[in-house]
Amino acid sequence: MTTRLAALAALALLATPALAQVPPAELGARYVPAPWWMREPIIASIGMVRTELPANRAQFGARFSAVERTSDAALAAAAAKVREIDAVLRSQGADRVRIATTFRTTPLYEQYKDKEGNLQTNDRADKIERYEVQASILLEVRDLAALESAYAAVVAARPQAIDPVRFNLEPDNAAKTFLQVEAVKDATRRARAAAEATGSRMGPVKVIDPTGRACRTDVLAGWPSYGRAEARTDVEYAAPPPPPPPAPQSIMVTGRRVAGEPAVQVSLQPPFEALEDDACVVFALLP
Repeated sequence: MTTRLAALAALALLATPALAQVPPAELGARYVPAPWWMREPIIASIGMVRTELPANRAQFGARFSAVERTSDAALAAAAAKVREIDAVLRSQGADRVRIATTFRTTPLYEQYKDKEGNLQTNDRADKIERYEVQASILLEVRDLAALESAYAAVVAARPQAIDPVRFNLEPDNAAKTFLQVEAVKDATRRARAAAEATGSRMGPVKVIDPTGRACRTDVLAGWPSYGRAEARTDVEYAAPPPPPPPAPQSIMVTGRRVAGEPAVQVSLQPPFEALEDDACVVFALLP
């Protein structure tokens, strides 16, 4: 009897997960079974909101180059070119300007002309004439109030090249929460308008899906469809005022300006970027 009970218990344990893991539909089936909240009249509404915020991050890079007969001398010369500008920019604080510096060493080989007059490179280890070291700095400006002064300081350091400034938006948690709440409100407004248009009444909430995926289950088509609609509602986000800027600092690199040359002045305005969010709210539909 004990052995029989143990066997039955084992069969029950094996059967339970099998029943719990039954897929919602079989591959190749014509239709997907409707979700539980569609067993009675419902109205599923997708809230889609959009707002525009100014970019709050900026990145750009600059490169300095030095050529010497030995790799050590070339590295020292390149490091000297970026040492002062690196110290000046780091004085702004890592919370405002973050800097990454890298070096790349390239051997320069002896060159000659062949019988046809074509220039050839003798790329053998014993034919290295000089070394070129390129020092690259990458700036991530996290406080755009420091962008123009940081850019002017890099220009004044006379780098070999400066990359274009790239802007991007990193929304804070307050902006994300605001958009999520507005998406739920938008879904409610759309559902109410649809119910009133049909002479029905909205019942209690059955599902709230902050991802919006629940409303994109295309039951009639057979499988979920996650295409994004474009009819979004514009909302205005009142961002909190930024903290007062720190006291102005002179960050001009010394010893690099020609006598009589005016100080570098630039104007860099961040663009506005779109921020979007969706939410799905399912209501019961009453006659």
